[in-house]
Amino acid sequence: MAEIAAETTDTAEKKPASLKTVVAASSAGTAFEWYDFFVFGSLTQVISKTFFSGLPEAAGYIAALALFGAGFLFRPLGALVFGRIGDKAGRKGAFLVTVALMGGATFAIGLLPTYAQVGLLAPALLVLMRIIQGFALGGEYGGAAIYVAEHAPPGGRGRATSWVQTSAALGLFGALMVILATRLILGKFFGPEAFDAWGWRIPFLFSAGLLAISIWMRLKLSESPAFTKMKAEGTSSKAPFTEAFGQWPNLKIVLLALIAIMSAQGAVWYTAFFYTQTFMERFLKVAPETINLLMLSATAVSAIGYVAFGWMSDRFGRKPVMLFGMTLMLAAYFPGFHLLSQTLNPALAEAEVRTPVVVVADPADCSLQFDPVGKAAFVSSCDIAKSSLANAGVSYRTEAGPAGAPAVVRLGEASVPSTSAAGLPADAAKAAKAAVETRIKAALVEAGYPAKADPERMNLLGAFGVLLVFVIAATALYGPIAACLVELFPTRIRYTAMSLPYHIGTGWIGGFVPFTAFAIVAATGNIYSGLWYPFAFTAVSVVTCFFLLPETKGRSLDD
Repeated sequence: MAEIAAETTDTAEKKPASLKTVVAASSAGTAFEWYDFFVFGSLTQVISKTFFSGLPEAAGYIAALALFGAGFLFRPLGALVFGRIGDKAGRKGAFLVTVALMGGATFAIGLLPTYAQVGLLAPALLVLMRIIQGFALGGEYGGAAIYVAEHAPPGGRGRATSWVQTSAALGLFGALMVILATRLILGKFFGPEAFDAWGWRIPFLFSAGLLAISIWMRLKLSESPAFTKMKAEGTSSKAPFTEAFGQWPNLKIVLLALIAIMSAQGAVWYTAFFYTQTFMERFLKVAPETINLLMLSATAVSAIGYVAFGWMSDRFGRKPVMLFGMTLMLAAYFPGFHLLSQTLNPALAEAEVRTPVVVVADPADCSLQFDPVGKAAFVSSCDIAKSSLANAGVSYRTEAGPAGAPAVVRLGEASVPSTSAAGLPADAAKAAKAAVETRIKAALVEAGYPAKADPERMNLLGAFGVLLVFVIAATALYGPIAACLVELFPTRIRYTAMSLPYHIGTGWIGGFVPFTAFAIVAATGNIYSGLWYPFAFTAVSVVTCFFLLPETKGRSLDD
């Protein structure tokens, strides 16, 4: 891989590209890679049915969300590998390799067999493709952001690099647009079942054309001025890992970037653009087409926000703009999601107030409702009751009942007794669980809990207003980040040192927001409790950023 990168940087001398060309080529390639990644995240429900059909419903959904996060798990490894290549051999070669890897893995997902066809081999192959995607994306962002920043004038880095941030919006917008168009076209000619059956493959296969365009654009670029100067002077790092992470002055900056900036960025951005989709689909029962339209509108606005806040950071500084974004989201997490419930599914919000659901059970009979791999039995009467409510996406609280007594689900004046399946044969246990779930769902309907959100009662403008607050917070934080991170680190180790905290924050903290938040909801029974995960990381970043992060606007990149 290093040889490929080296060959790319050793090509014949080219006339330096204009800043517009540099920004366009870098952003287009990054947008394509985000498109690949976001197609998967937006199709979690379909993926869970296609590749995890052997698991119970809630477990399959959690497994699909975990697999979405698995791609992020390998992003720091990609950051290290491609960061070292970028610091030693050049920025351009590194992100040419990443875009090719990402595109190949995405196209392959569109060709994979399903669980029904090959069993466990299907999710195993899907995991491999996700790992390759995450590995490639780990090297992509740092290279693109650094490449643009090292071409930009000192007073315009925030605005120039914000276009790289905008690529995330363009990628997400493209993914949602292709998915929506595919759903509508297939629904018209083949029926609504066609998309779930085979049409979900089309957005993945569509990426082949985008890949060709991205590679062509990036082949037109030459190496960045800062790297070329450093190479000519012979001051490039011989051991980027040791210098970046083995020397305390540099390691301290890496840790500060992670805690003060990237922890919040991962939590805020992935809550705003991904967990909102999970929440609306799984808990609020909103139709996928409506979710896509709302997210498309929010994402279109975000594209403007990145550039606007990047420009503001050139005028007022990186730190105050980013601090505004993370503080706004900290204040908006819980009120915002409650408002989403009231605007998109008011019947559900009303039912929760009018007829709260209570599980009365012996505490010794209850286990933690957290089963990402579908191996837990959940056969006690308490577990069956809670599993049924988790599958229904309904909030509930638990009250201690008499020792040894079977669990009862109480909805106002009505009570639904649960049943223990302990000791029963597999078929009998499955039938017992199904019977309890059927009774509970019927009682929920009787109590006014809607099976689906009613389009006639939706306040789409109000829901969009909530998403707009999330978008403002996310773009204010994310818009200046590239410029700030580039300015924090010296040229000789910039690719390596910058990429690792970025991808730990976005990959490990942000990528697992949907999975962890949904799992917390399944464990606690409260559909809003999952928000404590992003809230905690954002709160830590607000305090650390305010007291410890230096202002970087105007720093030289030639150090």
